[in-house]
Amino acid sequence: MNQDVNYCLRCGSALEMRVKLGEHRPVCPDCGWIYFPDPKVAVAVVVEQEGKFLFVQRVMEPRRGYWTLPAGFMDAGEDPVQAAVREVKEETNLDVDHLELLGILPVKEHAAGADLLLVYRGEICGGEMRAGDDAARAEFFTIENHPVFAFQSTERIFKELLKQDPA
Repeated sequence: MNQDVNYCLRCGSALEMRVKLGEHRPVCPDCGWIYFPDPKVAVAVVVEQEGKFLFVQRVMEPRRGYWTLPAGFMDAGEDPVQAAVREVKEETNLDVDHLELLGILPVKEHAAGADLLLVYRGEICGGEMRAGDDAARAEFFTIENHPVFAFQSTERIFKELLKQDPA
């Protein structure tokens, strides 16, 4: 585990690695505070329209130029459904509603990535499609003619949650 903090958030003392609760964890030698890193949680939305699925092309690393579903990190305290609606709006300018949870996937695919991905299905209810935020393009593709996916999790969503083979 990477140590994400070096100093106690309560008293400011330098943390030390100690075995606590069966794991090596950053611990404050002065006040006893233990740092427990929280998992990163992301949301993704499957939007299907007329037999085609909405994908966005990434402008950032990792996997810049490759495609994924509209997705992104949840903010602390944010409602997961609202996070999903926000991510679609930020990346495609489309409004979605009627969100249904399709599943939760463990997805740690790279160091800065999410630990858990909450996957929703949503319906377009407004907006005019245009790429934004960290998306270079937003387009609809059939599953048979999809672009190259940025992450294995996108393929897993289609195979495991939607029971379609994107290969």
